Amino acid sequence: MPDNGDEMKVLYVVGTRPNFMKVAPVLTALSEHREVDQVLVHTGQHYDSRLSGAFFEDLALPQPDSFLEVGSGSHGEQTANVILRLEPVLAAERPEVVVVPGDVNSTLGAAIAAVKLGLPVVHLEAGLRSYDRTMPEEHNRVVVDHLADLLLTPSRDADDNLRREGIPSERIAFVGNLMIDSLRAHESAARALDVARREHAADDYVLVTLHRPATVDEPAALLPVMEMLELLAETRPVLFPVHPRTQAMLKSIGWEGRRVRLLEPQGYLRFLSLEATATAVITDSGGVQEETTGLGVPCFTLRANTERPVTITEGTNRLLGTGPEALARLLAELEGVPSRRGTVPEGWDGAAAGRVTRLLVERYGLRESRSSTSSALEAPEAS
Repeated sequence: MPDNGDEMKVLYVVGTRPNFMKVAPVLTALSEHREVDQVLVHTGQHYDSRLSGAFFEDLALPQPDSFLEVGSGSHGEQTANVILRLEPVLAAERPEVVVVPGDVNSTLGAAIAAVKLGLPVVHLEAGLRSYDRTMPEEHNRVVVDHLADLLLTPSRDADDNLRREGIPSERIAFVGNLMIDSLRAHESAARALDVARREHAADDYVLVTLHRPATVDEPAALLPVMEMLELLAETRPVLFPVHPRTQAMLKSIGWEGRRVRLLEPQGYLRFLSLEATATAVITDSGGVQEETTGLGVPCFTLRANTERPVTITEGTNRLLGTGPEALARLLAELEGVPSRRGTVPEGWDGAAAGRVTRLLVERYGLRESRSSTSSALEAPEAS
């Protein structure tokens, strides 16, 4: 508990694009509490302005109180630099709680730094599991969940995953999906941009986003995907905002495709605009699987597994696998894009941040604001 009356300090650590969308709704909800001091730390894991600065502006996030400038490097180097550079910030700020979102190296480094200083850690988007230990994100998810004091889950299967690992129920709370909070808050503004029609003259188009190392870091993996996209672009427009790591690989292999329209990385609102009006989305991103389910847009995931199975069982996602067979299935599927738009999973209602705030109030002793209600802590109704 803080020494200065009832005031409480919450420190958030973000590092990559998906982190921003998960933290923004909580920052907004907690800002209604006059007694809370919020501190935002950006590790700089995503340091390209197209992947960082634009998202702060689109999501109306305050400028970071600290910017650690961690940058790129190996997974171990990046995680170690987060710990090294964050520790003095935490020691100086002494927050009552450290909030870490997602599953990136910044999340792991921040959790380790905080617990070593005896600070409680709250993990946003806890409990997701792909059960694929070749994924660096899977290592991060598991370790952070076992370090954190409070695990806030986006789906009921995440609760089950944590309990199977022996984590006590009192450390687990289902709150719903914060990514969908951001989506709902900005969907109208994004649709109004009408990016596809105004700037790309596309109709009945497929949107592509690929960035995972397993997909883009080796020519043997990336080239067949690009060739498949070229075939697909013979029948309908294909818009591909290219992640910097993907862009670097395409340049190194001298890719000269002619039909696929390669775009610069898009800000949050512009990308959401493209997602919302797409006929279908091809991706290897976890967050895009969630967003397309929230939007009711068919999604085809070029991965062997997903940590978000609810997007398949309830949402619009289809898991295709990898390799030539997956690409053949994709082309066959896209000949007749399914009309099924899925259902919105429980708790993906745009109100998750209110439930997070209510839990922080209850767990860490912050007085409720006038706008808070006891219903904020109740489990959301099924959609």
